[in-house]
Formats: sequence, C-alpha cells, structure tokens
Amino acid sequence: MAVRLLHQVFAQTLTWLALLARSSASKDAEILALRHEVAVLRRTNPRPRLGWTDRAVLAALSRILPKSLRACRVVTPATLLRWHRRLVARKWRQPKPPGRPPISGEITVLIVRLAMENRTWGVVRIQGELRRLGHRVAASTIRKILRSRRIPPPSGRGDAWRTFLRAQAAGLLAVDFFHVDTITFKRLYAAFVIEHRTRRVHVLGVTDHPTGAWAAQLARNLAADLEQAGQRFTHLIRDRDAKCTAAFDAVFASIGVDVVLTAPQAPRMNAIAERWISSARRECADRLLITGRSHLHQVLDDYVQHYNVGRSHQGHDVGLRAPDDDPNLIPLPTASHRIMRRQRLGGLLNEYHPAA
Repeated sequence: MAVRLLHQVFAQTLTWLALLARSSASKDAEILALRHEVAVLRRTNPRPRLGWTDRAVLAALSRILPKSLRACRVVTPATLLRWHRRLVARKWRQPKPPGRPPISGEITVLIVRLAMENRTWGVVRIQGELRRLGHRVAASTIRKILRSRRIPPPSGRGDAWRTFLRAQAAGLLAVDFFHVDTITFKRLYAAFVIEHRTRRVHVLGVTDHPTGAWAAQLARNLAADLEQAGQRFTHLIRDRDAKCTAAFDAVFASIGVDVVLTAPQAPRMNAIAERWISSARRECADRLLITGRSHLHQVLDDYVQHYNVGRSHQGHDVGLRAPDDDPNLIPLPTASHRIMRRQRLGGLLNEYHPAA
C-alpha cells in the first residue's frame, strides 16, 4: 500500500511540474473542461467509490485549495472527518473472538437423517441422541439446520405411508383389481390380495362383469380361508374402486380387519399391490394372447405359484427370498452342473434349484 501511495505522489508531482510550463489560458481551458466532466460524472454517479490512496491525495490537495472551493469537491470536509473517525475506530477496534467451530457436513447429514427417520423427535431429542453418539451440538444449531432443509417441527411431520406400512407389515393385506384384454378384445378383470410382510399373493377370482356383489363374495371366500388357516391380519389396504361396496368392508370388519382407504389418484399409497400388477403384466400377461376367462385364470395360477415359490423378492425384510422359502435356512453353494431349471408357461418363466 505504501508503494501505491508513493506512486500517486510521484505522478501528482510530475503533473504539477508539467503545469508550470503551460500558459494561464490553457490551464483555464483545462479547468473548465475538467469541471464540466466532473459535473457529468456527478450526474451519473453522485457517490463514486474511492480507494484509500485516492482519499489521501485528494485530502492533501484540498488543503491547498481556497476554502470557497473546498465545498465543491468530491471530498468535502465532512468526508474528511468521516474518514478520520473510521481510522480512529479501526485503530482501537478489538479483534473478534473466533466463536464456535462450524458444523461438519457429516454431522449435518446425520442431523437431517435423524429428523427424517424419526418424525416425532424434536430438536432437544435429536440433541440428546447426538450427545449419546459423541457429538455435542447446540439446539439452536440443530434448529437452524432443519429450517435450512425445510424440515417442519414434529407437530407438522406426520408419519409417512412408508413408516406406517413397515410398522404394520405383519398384519397388512392389500387388495386390488386389474384387467387383461383377450385375443377377441374382450376385457377380463382379476382380483388378488397380497400379504405385505411375506409378499405372498392369492388370486381371488376372474370375471368379465365385475360387480359389487361379485367383490363381496370374493371377500367372504377370503375371510373364510383366513379363518380356516388361522391367519390374523389387522388392516386391509384398498383403493376407492366402486366395486368395493359397504358389504365388502363389512365382511372384513366381521373378522376384525380394519379397511384403510388410499387417497384419490394416489397409486403409491398401495405401492406393493401396484408393483405386483406391473410384474404380472411384464412377466406373463403382456407376453401371452389370452383366449378367455379360464385361460387367464390358469395363467395367473401358474404365475402366482412361481411368484410365491420360485422367485426372489426385494421387499423390506424379505432378504431376496421367495415368500414360501424358510427364512431360517441358509442354502449352501451349489455347483453349476447340479443346478436344474424348471419352466413354467411354456418357457416364459424359469425357476432354478439344486438337483436332488
């Protein structure tokens, strides 16, 4: 900075020496031109930004000017006094304390994770859990991080459908309908139910004229099968299909199963059932020409048998097993020449198992 100031002083000195060799008329003309330029600049930028070297040179030159001209300069006496007050304040300013260290990105991710995975936890609860994990973070910092991620407080964070489904998976059933067009362009409707915990599927029936009475009879057959097998379920998830009438819901209420309705036009609220429909279409229904109701029933029976016995699944806590596989059985590695293939639906579906 000292070099810059010396350069400014040297340049101003050379400019002053050059002025000594000029006539008064040329100086007066230059002064008039400069005054006009300054007036133009003041109209476009009334408060120009000056560097500290510019301030020093202007302050020194203002001491030479007459008092009547000092008020017309960019640097007025009030400006000089303001600069002086800033210099005095800078000299006696105390250094700021360093403060608390910033939160690392890993801790920030952990805070967001705890808030998203535990929707009933508040700031203090998250702070306590972090302290148990060896991280000391202030509650105000946690609150600031959650606000920056637009995560609402616990009162505004209700349980998501995913949390509800996982908590109730052992007692959940999901029912749905889907259609298949035959080779003669006749539309057939199939009803099925799927168990959330095991992903086991049961085809309830196939018809070409679905009605509320037909759906209620399917519900009675399913309720009788559940009672006979001794299986206990607590909730049944279904959409708002008109075929599911009050009689349909009354059948399940009689065996202690609460019917949970999904929101309108929200297929993801019944995602497991919708996923099975997609798999059934992609793996067999869209690859075959269906001739009639009995043919579709046979195809779905074969596919459900394959789905429950010979196909691995990726669901939560399923562990890439088939629904009917023993979860406590760990299969030993099998040599490739001892692996046998079983075909279903004319080779559309393949199952592999060790040779006996």
